[in-house]
Amino acid sequence: MNIGEIFNQNGRLTGSIATRTIDLPRIGLRKVKSENEKAPVYEILALNVARRWVQVGALWEAASKRTGEVFLAGNIDDPSLPEPLPVALFPADHGGYMVAWRRDTMRSDFGGNMGASRTNYDDRGMRDQGGFGESTVGSNGELTEAGGAFGEEDPF
Repeated sequence: MNIGEIFNQNGRLTGSIATRTIDLPRIGLRKVKSENEKAPVYEILALNVARRWVQVGALWEAASKRTGEVFLAGNIDDPSLPEPLPVALFPADHGGYMVAWRRDTMRSDFGGNMGASRTNYDDRGMRDQGGFGESTVGSNGELTEAGGAFGEEDPF
């Protein structure tokens, strides 16, 4: 899922990222100058509420094991976020990048030994803990046991 775009404007890589709960209207990529082969390629910077640039992540070069396509992969993290936002940046025709959200469970598909997933989204135990409760849909698709007729105002 594409969540943003980075443009190359006058030699600066800037753009934005937006999801349902995250809005980073001004982000930038700053090239990392390092002799260390394990160093990231770019730092991800965001403009904070005081209008100062702060580092919120880093990007490393990676390649798809299946296609060999080279892209950038990393995380955006900040104390204001509930958990890191994994991202992948793919080169765009305009000289910048398309920013895609990357589910942790996909990490094994890519090179770079980015680690294993911390969460198995198919086995979270919600069924055993009650989750959202039992279904209110009958075998023919009709509404059952919902505590009110269809079309009444929702209680929330």
